Amino acid sequence: MKHYSEIIAIDPNIRFGKPCIRGMRISVYDVLSWFASGMTEEEIIEDYPELTKEDLLAVLAYAADREHRIKVA
Repeated sequence: MKHYSEIIAIDPNIRFGKPCIRGMRISVYDVLSWFASGMTEEEIIEDYPELTKEDLLAVLAYAADREHRIKVA
């Protein structure tokens, strides 16, 4: 699998600089929200066929890395 940084990018011209998948307008937040609402990987890919399983894993890796970097005061 590629490192998430090869899939997730932040571009100030796309979705106001939110982290998005491969230059698309689908953000990390979108995908995490779909998972949180109970959608399965298969359902997400069925609804958004431009996404791949690798994209979804990159979103989870990105979120895990962000969580790991949060500093607790």
